[in-house]
Amino acid sequence: MDRATDLPGLPDAGIVLAARARDWREAVETAGRALTASGATDAGYTTDMVRMIEQHGPYVVVAPGLALAHARPGPAVRRDGLAIVTLADPVPFGHPYNDPVRVVLALAGASSARHLQLVAEIANIFNDSDAVERLAAAGTADEVRGILGVAP
Repeated sequence: MDRATDLPGLPDAGIVLAARARDWREAVETAGRALTASGATDAGYTTDMVRMIEQHGPYVVVAPGLALAHARPGPAVRRDGLAIVTLADPVPFGHPYNDPVRVVLALAGASSARHLQLVAEIANIFNDSDAVERLAAAGTADEVRGILGVAP
């Protein structure tokens, strides 16, 4: 692993490489399905993530090429979780500077405090200016986990 983090594990079910998405909504839905498949959330969380972007705009596009999809902690969150989707073809989210998105990282925190802690951990990973590019080019789940510094 490139770095040690306090992020939750990232099982293979939470990683989707070279996905096809017609638009931002489909990209976020793919990430939400991966979070659900990993056991971290139930399907309602995906709806919540999409709703947050519909209501608040593309604030989730936090760096060039990177969207950090998330929603508030609630009953749809079973445990802390991560999912990552790399896109075969980038999609616009409507962000004026950071579009198009190549990597969607979905985050679920079981509590508000934990959610904020996870966001801070993720921000540290992306202080590395080439992390998005490396994730977008990753060919295996193990490579993704190594870049993020997480266990399976």
